[in-house]
Amino acid sequence: MAVKIAVIGGASTYTPELVDGLARFGDRIRVGELALHDIAAERLETVGGIAGRILRRHGWEGRLTTTTSVPRAVEGADFVVVQLRVGGQEARLLDETIPLSEGRVGQETTGAGGFAKALRTVPVVLDLAEQVARHAAPGAWIVDFTNPVGIVSQALLDAGHRAIGLCNVAIGLQRRFAGLLGVAPDRVELEHVGLNHLTWERAVRVDGEDALPLLLRAHGDTLAGHLELPRELLDDLGAVPSRYLRFYYRTADMVAAQRAGDIRAREVMRIERELLELYRDPSLDTKPELLTRRGGSHYSEAAVQLIASLHDDRGDVQAVNVRNDGTVPGLPDDAVVEVSARIGADGATPVGVRPLPPELLGLVQQVKAYERLTVEAALTGDRRTARLALMANPLVKDWAPAGALLDALLEQHRGNLPAVWTG
Repeated sequence: MAVKIAVIGGASTYTPELVDGLARFGDRIRVGELALHDIAAERLETVGGIAGRILRRHGWEGRLTTTTSVPRAVEGADFVVVQLRVGGQEARLLDETIPLSEGRVGQETTGAGGFAKALRTVPVVLDLAEQVARHAAPGAWIVDFTNPVGIVSQALLDAGHRAIGLCNVAIGLQRRFAGLLGVAPDRVELEHVGLNHLTWERAVRVDGEDALPLLLRAHGDTLAGHLELPRELLDDLGAVPSRYLRFYYRTADMVAAQRAGDIRAREVMRIERELLELYRDPSLDTKPELLTRRGGSHYSEAAVQLIASLHDDRGDVQAVNVRNDGTVPGLPDDAVVEVSARIGADGATPVGVRPLPPELLGLVQQVKAYERLTVEAALTGDRRTARLALMANPLVKDWAPAGALLDALLEQHRGNLPAVWTG
């Protein structure tokens, strides 16, 4: 049967990547309607235009709709992909620069910047989820790609919604490992474990055999260079961290680089302006090469594989954000973790992982405490809880910077914060 997919945040420059994936992987899932929603009507028209041209180029026979109405977008939808950004790239720039005033990492999903984004985002996504519950098809899935994915997924599942969080880090590493080993990606299965943007690959199984020791011996320098981490660190850990771990393992270096002008938000803003100009070209019917520099590589494959497996009950293994339910010893069952899981029509069932060693578990427990406090702060507007959340964050920690950053973030983001903070 054909399904309806709604995309909230459909005017994102990511959308052509997602649309291209839906068109290319049509053998897995037949999409009868694709609805793109966004509050930015003019930008939605631009992105909807290239989306339609890409779909036509692939011979897609479904219906593409664009709308600024959430109920209209999600009406009868079987899957709702959430990829919004409250406040746009301008808010991201604040997230990445304000923390530097206190000598802290400025990053949109970790540290104080990720905290600020969560305050803006969690209430909006929960409101959207309520509208999905009212208007979408019975049993509809919410697939969250909105950062910070772990915190947003925690809030969605705590509120009882049928949701799964998705990140492209694991599939990107899977593809990289496959290339280094000279094998097809579908032969590579990861022991992926941790929290969103705080994960490690503890095994890289090719046809059931762990190739991680070989990867570290033969390609450790290459991997370390990609991750911007010391080769010796990978050897000490006996695992491959996600690239986001450089903010935890090389904090001072990252702060110094950002203070010297290495602010990702500025680059993304420039890339987005160029992409939107390209998208306005009525002859463009393929995703431009520039899109690869926007980030989110392999997003379309990850999203389409997840949606397809939820639909056709394939039971393949993918990395997702789900309830822990005993998967990672040392964390509560209701904590949301990012792990490899078997995907079927009933959702995601985590596959077993080995207990984390103390050098990993301690960091995971601390960041999970921060995430839980951040969800509470986002929903209550309680300043004490918010300050405690920042103090629990390993990239902030100290009481005085936590208070100063909270004041600055609340003031600078006032126009995009929910009423619990501004009312």
